[in-house]
Amino acid sequence: MSRETSDSGIETAVNVLIALALAIYLAYLAVYVNYAVALFGFPFDYDQGEGFELVDSILLSRGEWPYRSVEEYPFYSSNYPPLFHIFAAPFVLVFGPRYWIGRALSFLATLINAALIGYAVWRETRDRKLSALSGLAFLASNYVYHVGPLFRQHMTMVMFETAAIVTIHRFDEIQSVIRRCKVILLGLLLLLAAGYTKQLAVITVAAFFGYMFLRRPKSAVVYGLILAVVAGIIFIWIDLATDGAWSLNIITANYNEYIVGQFLGLARQWFLLHRVILLLAAGLALYELYFDRLSVYSVWFAFAVAGNTLAGKWGAGESYFATSIAAACILAGIALHKLIGLFEGKARKFAWVARFAVPILFIIQAGYLVHMPTYGPIFGSLADLLGLPDGGEYYDSVGYTQIGRPPTRADTEAGVRIAGYIESDPRPAMSEDAGFSIYAGREVVGNPTQLLNLYNNGLFDPTEMVRWIDNQMFGVVILRAQFYPPPVLDAIGAAYDEVARIEMNGFEYIIMRPDPDYEPQVSPPEPMGGRSGRHGHGDGRDGG
Repeated sequence: MSRETSDSGIETAVNVLIALALAIYLAYLAVYVNYAVALFGFPFDYDQGEGFELVDSILLSRGEWPYRSVEEYPFYSSNYPPLFHIFAAPFVLVFGPRYWIGRALSFLATLINAALIGYAVWRETRDRKLSALSGLAFLASNYVYHVGPLFRQHMTMVMFETAAIVTIHRFDEIQSVIRRCKVILLGLLLLLAAGYTKQLAVITVAAFFGYMFLRRPKSAVVYGLILAVVAGIIFIWIDLATDGAWSLNIITANYNEYIVGQFLGLARQWFLLHRVILLLAAGLALYELYFDRLSVYSVWFAFAVAGNTLAGKWGAGESYFATSIAAACILAGIALHKLIGLFEGKARKFAWVARFAVPILFIIQAGYLVHMPTYGPIFGSLADLLGLPDGGEYYDSVGYTQIGRPPTRADTEAGVRIAGYIESDPRPAMSEDAGFSIYAGREVVGNPTQLLNLYNNGLFDPTEMVRWIDNQMFGVVILRAQFYPPPVLDAIGAAYDEVARIEMNGFEYIIMRPDPDYEPQVSPPEPMGGRSGRHGHGDGRDGG
């Protein structure tokens, strides 16, 4: 057999494996799209914080800031920057308070992020298949799948972070001063957008300027000052417009308890799920450190991995690892290309081994990420083919998880039943999920996790809220995880009786109504005055 024939056969085998790898990752994309579409039609909170993000969007659509005092009715304030909600606000104004708006925006952000990852790899390798695998690997991550299509701002932040890093890559090699200046300013604008989407973007800001400092120290200082001034002006403007509620709720209230065990558990899971791309990324970063020069992607990866430690904060979770996953996907693609180039023309057999390694490593990585519904004609058959365990509607290699299972008709019906308790009483309702009040067309009262953050930092006096509860001014109280501060929970337990428990999305909701035999212990609160008592448009029922 001639060398040409042998090479042709090997090339064919490599292409078959690459096609198989692409098919697997496209299957993961189909699972992701199926999950996203199911969420678009679900009219209640799937994740506990979604409804409060919708409330922020509703308020901004009215020209109101969501940063306010929590010590008077409706005891509500946001703890997130406004940009994501500003994007959603025009759609809320047109379509009403619909969950699909923020979910679609977040889902789109993940797709753009995958495209940016693919572009970054293509720009370095000019290998379209490798670029596609790198981008699709991001969407295949269990973590990205779980939170990507939720009405949450995290993935939009990661999108802006990735765009900023891709923009600044090799900025120092641009000969034209004007063009280099434009590239840096675009990067700064994207960083600003990331930071005003979520505070966690500060990690990427540090990576951005760390890389700039390695290449052009003076430029890093000058442009760093520009960003600081612009960001500071915006910060002060919002703080003045909200009488200090912005800085209180965005900065001060976010000093949460750090739970070492939480971080260690999530970090172990993150590594085991993504071990192939993480090891490839770390390998390339070390190679650049010792034998080449550090790219912005390696610097970003190092900072992002360090930033993962923030996942130990109370209230944090797996989404905090998304930035490091994005950086790892870029580096993994580039690393595999460099591995092929290292042997090309030097050791023919090793070059073919490197070519085989590309699809094989991506296929191995795919095997760690298995997550999918296990019912229906397509997914049910695929689950049987893969030998996934019976007895559930959803399988996830993470283990048991309530995030990721597409909501069902039974979940929607359960949500309607819970909202019915709110509709049956003209008084406001307290609910740990905002969606039930929004569905019923009522004003959302309180943001329990934010109230707890403020209380734990000595920044929330619950006296007025307890007065409302003690005088049974709320027609119904709905608890899921009992996130309210202890004095509030104590007051609820004294003045309200449990009347039902309803399961939705795997969570048990406790429905409580005023105890008719309870004697109020404190004087009644002031009347609400001219409040309309509504957050929504119309009856707010159509969430999909």
